[in-house]
Amino acid sequence: MTNFNDFLNEQMKDPEFKAEWDALDPEFSVIEAMLKARKESGLTQKQLSERTGIAQTDISKLERGNANPSLRTLQRLAAGMGMKVKIEFVPASAK
Repeated sequence: MTNFNDFLNEQMKDPEFKAEWDALDPEFSVIEAMLKARKESGLTQKQLSERTGIAQTDISKLERGNANPSLRTLQRLAAGMGMKVKIEFVPASAK
């Protein structure tokens, strides 16, 4: 049985699949950044919820990729972790 990375590498050979995967990269990046920031802050979802007033279930949905946060929500989450949001526009060829 192959592992996920082997499977993904095989699927990435399909141009249509790769295009769809690449289109999701910004969402994956936001999710990854949120998880990393919360863990680095040493907070549980419940603690972050208490600090921000955002329901723990909503934080969970955001971290699983089942909801799209507004900029305002991201700012509230960041403030609850003692951080701020930074958004960048970079050339499309940069990774």
